[in-house]
Amino acid sequence: MRTTTPSPRGAWRRLVWPASAAALVLLLLLAWFLSGPPAPDAPLPPLPAGNDAPAATPAQQAGPPWHHGAAEARFTLILYADLECPYCKAYVPQVMAWIDQHPDTRLRWHHLPLPAHEPTATQLASLAECAGETGGPAAFWQAVTWLYQHTRGNGQGVPEEARFPGQSAALQACLDSDRTVARIQAQAREGSRDGINATPTLRVRDEATGQSLLLPGPVEADALLSALDLLTSNELPAAPAEPPDLSAIDDGDMPR
Repeated sequence: MRTTTPSPRGAWRRLVWPASAAALVLLLLLAWFLSGPPAPDAPLPPLPAGNDAPAATPAQQAGPPWHHGAAEARFTLILYADLECPYCKAYVPQVMAWIDQHPDTRLRWHHLPLPAHEPTATQLASLAECAGETGGPAAFWQAVTWLYQHTRGNGQGVPEEARFPGQSAALQACLDSDRTVARIQAQAREGSRDGINATPTLRVRDEATGQSLLLPGPVEADALLSALDLLTSNELPAAPAEPPDLSAIDDGDMPR
């Protein structure tokens, strides 16, 4: 029987291939080890509905609660507001403009429909929530702006002839379902539990330390800057002061 002696080139190939594969595996393992675990403040997106649905984008994941401003801002201004509140109508555009001028801050909306303005206040809040649910964060803030521009306030609502520009079949279906009402009521109960019964009210929170200050009434720009300075000065009192008991009904010049 004739035997074939393997060529030196073939033997070299058989030696090099396993060695190359092993080196590649080692490099992959080393890269994985050096990359470390995922950052705790960047959670993986939730699984989409359905096996073939694409993963949700950051814009789809945003809100509620709804934010205006830089996502990584150090300070969050939680605004307790009522879409039928005349003081909020004047103040919300101001505080949004202030947020735009201070990139280390962001605004978070918190529904607080006052009993004196019901049921209209919750109806308008549902419209804003459904606008955000069907159109994203920008649509929510556009709805808030439009509602404040057109509402007569104090529970009177928007005139019948004023048609919301973002009306769509999806938005109407959301309104008909009433699914946003529970969300609005939960936020209102949370505000009442914390002793907040007047709008507008701001809670300024330092996301780096978790400390916060409660500022009732429309807050001027200088006072907001002072609040940020106080939060970073480590001179806060051990326990936050109780918010003043501001009425939710018509008390002349009292914020509501």
